Amino acid sequence: MAVRPFIRFDDKRLHTAAAPVEAITDEIRAIWADMVDTMEAMPGQGVGLAAPQIGVMLRLAVVDASEARGQAILMANPEVLHASGQMREHDEASPNLPGVWATISRPRAVTVRFLNAAGEIEERDFVHLWATSVQHQIDHLNGKTYVDHLSMLKRKMLVAKSAKFAKKA
Repeated sequence: MAVRPFIRFDDKRLHTAAAPVEAITDEIRAIWADMVDTMEAMPGQGVGLAAPQIGVMLRLAVVDASEARGQAILMANPEVLHASGQMREHDEASPNLPGVWATISRPRAVTVRFLNAAGEIEERDFVHLWATSVQHQIDHLNGKTYVDHLSMLKRKMLVAKSAKFAKKA
């Protein structure tokens, strides 16, 4: 399929909730295929991607935190049904905000319900990096980014640092 460009952090779409997917169609499958290609092409090998990151305002996400790769889980309308009380810290970043990252604390495990590629409702448990990535993607679908978990000061510093990085690149 194709590697799609990322929208910039200041693009309004990145801060707007995405629309639900009504049905799994060939068009949706083609978007997912592009998303997987785009995720695989990310610097440092990305472990997830939400459709709004490439300007597609639908509740679509792909996640692949496997070491071997090629195990992407395709999700439409994902929602967290249950989150563990035990937290896990992980360094998170986004190609929409290049050159910066932050340590974010999220539930270590989550149960997620979503529409899969066959158009069936699926519930799946995710732990560790898989859980972090799924939650990160769901944030994007809700119009949030990982920096929204930070203090206003830290957020402003990271956005400014990323803007300088982008000018140099």
